[in-house]
Amino acid sequence: MANHLQDTTTLHNGVKMPWFGLGVFKVEEGPELVNAVKSAIKHGYRSIDTAAIYENEEGVGTGIKEGLAQTGLKREDLFITSKVWNTDLGYESTLAAYEESLRKLDLEYLDLYLIHWPVEGKYKDAWRALETLYQEGRVKAIGVSNFQIHHLEELMKDAEIKPMVNQVEYHPRLNQKALQEFCKTQDIQLEAWSPLMQGQLLDHPVLKEIADRHNKSVAQIILRWDLQNGVVTIPKSTKEHRIIENSQVFNFELSDSEMTQIDQLNQNLRVGPDPDNFDF
Repeated sequence: MANHLQDTTTLHNGVKMPWFGLGVFKVEEGPELVNAVKSAIKHGYRSIDTAAIYENEEGVGTGIKEGLAQTGLKREDLFITSKVWNTDLGYESTLAAYEESLRKLDLEYLDLYLIHWPVEGKYKDAWRALETLYQEGRVKAIGVSNFQIHHLEELMKDAEIKPMVNQVEYHPRLNQKALQEFCKTQDIQLEAWSPLMQGQLLDHPVLKEIADRHNKSVAQIILRWDLQNGVVTIPKSTKEHRIIENSQVFNFELSDSEMTQIDQLNQNLRVGPDPDNFDF
């Protein structure tokens, strides 16, 4: 169980990944993005998650550089994730996309590189490219995003290396219990994107009641629920006070009955696309 912002889970290849990080989905290039990344590092975050399709890798890279300079930390103190977009899925094109992400981030390696979506007929070739990058020591860990159980099973039929991480939409309205159980049995770390359901749960009466009991915000309750479920979480925020608040989830614990209450909010409801039915 994570007791500190810098606590890590150990992936099946031995790499340590922070339980908690900053997501930058839909944050545009510019000073706000740079300051968010810099603030997160300053306030103890060690994990930053971006993707090629977010079109903000350069700003993230600048924020990392400034954050390291400000704190005196080294690159290896951080855990940086990016993802290959659907149009670049393929063996050679995925290798090229990785180099492009490194160029934009101005980094020599990534800690984690993910296939962003399971595009039929394309993700296996992309996975071979990720395996090559991993075997050559260019990336510390490789994984997937938005993969359902059947996608993982199909991938692992031919894969030499099992994904270390599966990053999926995960929040109290979509708790993905079957997928989580499958990933656990396969030793694949589940990671949550949109853990706060893009703000849609912040007024939920059950969550508010639990939050009041702990003198915490609803966001903090949800993020704590992620961690107690053994799920890595990467809430997005650009505001410094919110970046700090989101991370203050290590000084309390939800009871078993509270965890169950939150589990029971599940409706298999998505705010993002359905991994079995998308056209991009």
